[in-house]
Amino acid sequence: MGSIRLPGIAPLFLALTLAILGVLIVFPLGVVFQQALSKGLGPYLEPLTQPDALHAIQLTLTVAAISVPLNAVFGVAAAWAVARFEFKGKSLLVTFIDLPFSMSPVVSGLVWVLLFGAQGWFGPWLQEHNIKIIFATTGLVLATVLVTLPFVARELIPLMQDQGADEEAAALTLGAGGFTTFWRVTLPNIKWALLYGVLLCNARAMGEFGAVSVVSGSVRGLTTTLPLHVEVLYNDYEFVGAFAAASILASLGLVTLVIKTLLEWRHSGELSAGRRH
Repeated sequence: MGSIRLPGIAPLFLALTLAILGVLIVFPLGVVFQQALSKGLGPYLEPLTQPDALHAIQLTLTVAAISVPLNAVFGVAAAWAVARFEFKGKSLLVTFIDLPFSMSPVVSGLVWVLLFGAQGWFGPWLQEHNIKIIFATTGLVLATVLVTLPFVARELIPLMQDQGADEEAAALTLGAGGFTTFWRVTLPNIKWALLYGVLLCNARAMGEFGAVSVVSGSVRGLTTTLPLHVEVLYNDYEFVGAFAAASILASLGLVTLVIKTLLEWRHSGELSAGRRH
């Protein structure tokens, strides 16, 4: 699709876009780093080396390291099912995959509390067997998995539908098994879109606040991820520490943006095909 020329309109829209981005993104990010470094490098680094902060960073990485691979496996399986097979309820499956996009993260966390909390459906049984899900790492992982569920699948489904199954059918005709076909044909064709989806999933997993806040209990040094740690510090009037922790999250977001841009630049054909629909 080609571009159009509207003299006088394009500069106006460009200026409006840049102004909105400056007010909503650039200025707030600048304030975060300015406040974090307002008292110098030493006071900036000191809160980040505290045990609670280190635990929050470790817990955030742990939750992401568990939830992202789970969603990657689910995304590949869901995309394969939707793109390669016709079955009853296919449109309903796609709707359920997209559901977390339209559902409040707080609701995503509350779902697990209603299921596994002390007064939930399975709460009494879990307590009898000394199994802890809510206010534990397991609950954080479940909440994060639900919130980030669609990211990988939504990158792969349109791409695999656009590519078709001709190469896989040819491989099967030549005698390749299903596992070999996946590793030698399917995976190479979707690897960059898969990486892109994993990247977005990981960024959301590390920055998630609403869902994990419901299931964590915000126990400082125990169940607080980095976003929750920012809130705890801010509520305790430890502003430099709060902004220092927030700057770590902002830096992760910027790194994600750079990698995302590089992926789009180097593999724009495959990625654009994956988002064509």
